[in-house]
Amino acid sequence: MPANQNLFVALRAAFPADLDATAVESIGADGSTQYYTWADLDKASARIANLLASLQLPMGARVAVQVEKSVEAVALYLATLRAGLVFLPLNTAYRSAEVAYFVRDAEPAVVVCTPAAFGWVSKIAFQAGTQAVYTLSDARSGSLLERAAHHADTHTPAFCGADALAAIVYTSGTTGRSKGAMLTHGNLLANATTLKDYWGWRQDDVLIHALPIFHVHGLFVAIHAALLGASKMLWFARFDPAAVVAALPHATVFMGVPTLYGRMLAEPGLNRAAAAPMRLFISGSAPLLIETFRAWQERTGHTILERYGMSETTMLTSNPYGPDARFGGQSERRGATVGFPLPGVDLRVADAQDQSLRAGEVGGIQVRGASVFGGYWRMPEKTAQEFTTDGWFRTGDVGRVDARGYVHIVGRSKDLIISGGFNVYPAEVEGVLNELAGVQESAVVGVPHPDFGEVGVAVVVPRAGTRPEPEQLLAALKAQLANYKIPKHCVLVPELPRNTMGKVQKNRLREAVSGLFVSAEARS
Repeated sequence: MPANQNLFVALRAAFPADLDATAVESIGADGSTQYYTWADLDKASARIANLLASLQLPMGARVAVQVEKSVEAVALYLATLRAGLVFLPLNTAYRSAEVAYFVRDAEPAVVVCTPAAFGWVSKIAFQAGTQAVYTLSDARSGSLLERAAHHADTHTPAFCGADALAAIVYTSGTTGRSKGAMLTHGNLLANATTLKDYWGWRQDDVLIHALPIFHVHGLFVAIHAALLGASKMLWFARFDPAAVVAALPHATVFMGVPTLYGRMLAEPGLNRAAAAPMRLFISGSAPLLIETFRAWQERTGHTILERYGMSETTMLTSNPYGPDARFGGQSERRGATVGFPLPGVDLRVADAQDQSLRAGEVGGIQVRGASVFGGYWRMPEKTAQEFTTDGWFRTGDVGRVDARGYVHIVGRSKDLIISGGFNVYPAEVEGVLNELAGVQESAVVGVPHPDFGEVGVAVVVPRAGTRPEPEQLLAALKAQLANYKIPKHCVLVPELPRNTMGKVQKNRLREAVSGLFVSAEARS
């Protein structure tokens, strides 16, 4: 009989021999601390798994979860895996119309929500045929834990093959209907073991976990690596820059989005002494400004490791932690790049005909490997569109690979601006803009234009205490870029709209400036 490929089995096998050791130190907003041992994680997830088993659900039934961050929510995730069910994390910012869409689409057998949301969530769920709705608060309470307390604290994990579905992660849906990326036990385990090895995880590591857990970054990348490494976590329900900086002397690894690094740089307590015990700072989920990269080096003496991944693939590339023998032993972490393809990941840059391009040429990034998902939930036609005939997944990202093998992300294909027949990649223009005096950060979006079809508009956040002239910024760009790449308009804003993972919401920016070059007659 083949071995059980249930991801939980691999995670549980990595727990340390001393199950009474602290696995998670949860730090509250008021400074209070709650300690969880490895035995606590095992027993709590077993009780919840037994509760789920008591519902007699078929293998592969979905468990939709929209709760605040807590260690108990992690136990629920582990319980779902060990019960052979499918975990469906939902962003806590979603409101009724969005939740209704996900529930109708995924048809979960179980929904877990916050106590405050039970009234409207349960109505949506039961109307869609959900069998059970439980509540879970971030204060270690709720009907889920109350019901689970009546069940045994031991549980035999369900048998799963590597191709068994483990999670469905919905994409943001900013350009249309949200798609559910189906990730298998094999997908998640392959990526987790690769990251454990590539990033050098050790049992004496201590991870600062300050990310949300409804997203690939916080749920899969961070938690899987810590569990496989038998590494303790310092757990923050919400990111507090001062509290995280204060925790640095007691930790070794931090994972964050660029916004978190920017906020920590504003803390006076961030210095080389505070960061001395740390061995690794990792950034992802959004592009890291080269200014932030350099400022972090100067303040802490550490070089941030930037990596790249997607909901459909988990992690794909990483700047090296140590020498990478596949690329001549190179170990430099280079700003404005996302490093090399991870071991086990094939990556190519291709043209519109899916033909590989040479080093330095810009095209669509395509990948394949054990961590790449099999398709979108109940969207076979969309799945077929996103894979090439020879099995490569079209990521939708545009980039290039330089002569040394480093991957550079130029932008999203949907963000590509075709102006007068020429391709303009916003990330390239933003990179130059962000280096200009008085610019904190920027975003370039395409809008309709009567002559060129589409042109770029630069949206700029000024540096504190400055107010650069938009026309001067555009003039400075003309000295460094081809004329067709120059935005036709520039506006100053106090901040860029971002989602919960720190990604700039360019769809909102496009909507705000879409009528700039449209005549009054056309608008009417």
